[in-house]
Amino acid sequence: MTVLDDLIDALGPDAVLVGVAIGERHRSNASTTGRALPLAVVYPSSTQQVSRILAICDRHRQPIVPQGGLTGLAGGANAAGGEIALSLERLSGIEEIDADAGTMTVLAGTPLEIAQRAAEEAGLLLPIDLGARGSCQIGGNLSTNAGGIRVIRHGVTRDNVLGLEAVLADGTVLTSLNKMMKNNTGYDLRQFFIGSEGTLGIITRAVLRLRPLPAARLTALCALETYSDVVALLKFAQRELSGLSAFEAMWENYFRFNAEALRLTLFERATPFAVIVEQDVGGTAEDKDRFEAFLGKAVEDGIVTDALIAQSEKEARTFWSVREGHAMDQRLPGLVNLDISLPIGRLDDFARDCEAALRARFSNAHVSFFGHVGDSNLHVAVWIQNRGEHELHEIDTIAYDLVRKYNGSISAEHGIGTLKRDFLDHSRNEAELAVMRRIKRAVDPNGILNPGKVLPV
Repeated sequence: MTVLDDLIDALGPDAVLVGVAIGERHRSNASTTGRALPLAVVYPSSTQQVSRILAICDRHRQPIVPQGGLTGLAGGANAAGGEIALSLERLSGIEEIDADAGTMTVLAGTPLEIAQRAAEEAGLLLPIDLGARGSCQIGGNLSTNAGGIRVIRHGVTRDNVLGLEAVLADGTVLTSLNKMMKNNTGYDLRQFFIGSEGTLGIITRAVLRLRPLPAARLTALCALETYSDVVALLKFAQRELSGLSAFEAMWENYFRFNAEALRLTLFERATPFAVIVEQDVGGTAEDKDRFEAFLGKAVEDGIVTDALIAQSEKEARTFWSVREGHAMDQRLPGLVNLDISLPIGRLDDFARDCEAALRARFSNAHVSFFGHVGDSNLHVAVWIQNRGEHELHEIDTIAYDLVRKYNGSISAEHGIGTLKRDFLDHSRNEAELAVMRRIKRAVDPNGILNPGKVLPV
């Protein structure tokens, strides 16, 4: 029997799609770099079915690629011709919210926004948050160790995972749905799978840490003249705002483009930098007074030239609509979005060097920058008319060669996939890569799990 025959026997014909039934959306994630449809797409609805799928594929030496919400930008969910895609969209749902432990047990195919809403209905906060919240899935968030806008307060995804269930290449199910913050019992196996992009196992279930739901959030949009002012405001906010939950900086080109696209006039004159500062508070009048006093002192000290405080959730969303940049994505099809990480004090130096190098090669390119800053993360947005894969490689080479010069990371939160795979040695040394390869061979000796991703060939 063929691998497809075995999979149909195991799952039924409705859970195994082939040919034209697959649909174009399984060709590529949001990077739009996928070129081939998978050989088939399988839709398990339980951990046991995932186990059976992997055992069958391992026996047939059949490569398999996990797919979640397909919102990734590094090509990690793209299946090459002849590979089978494993979609987790039917493995969805909130299994439990334990208010006493402050945890949520959730299936990997659950959209992030669904999990966030379930936590809120229970009076709790799921702090993992990113712009693709409506489409991305928990399993994808974990497998790429997603970052997002709340990292400055709550950490990256791995910092919010207490327990995990994952299936190995041979079908072995590892279940450790721990709910305790303290569990010092040998190797922390969950960390092997978080951030490994499905190359070591398929995550099927997780226990996520929840926090108290803030009574309110205060949001301000600030105008600043220099990057030194941005860093000074960050330090001031960290000192004065105990509930600081977001600090998002936009360089002039990025802020102006998105504000104009949304037909928003937020400041009377152009500003070299714009920063969103957000604080979780108890919702009292004193909280608002302290927030206003913080901003007033920043203006008085010359750190901030102008500041707007959102008077409603709608106004706060207006500020965030500029930062999230969906207008840029729509107006500049094929936009390249790189995410890098550097020491906070060097982010603007990198931005200047990177823009100069990109414009020297592509004189008519759109180049702009935005970032979380407080967690050392900078995003680079580059658009070139009629860009092909050769130009994409040139953009990557220019940017990542500079990252290596600055001793930074080529990926802050988007993962490695295929697009950054050949640049991994810019941020990791040969000894580290050798250990990664040894781990991969140990848990996936036949190399069926997301082959060709993360590790350079």
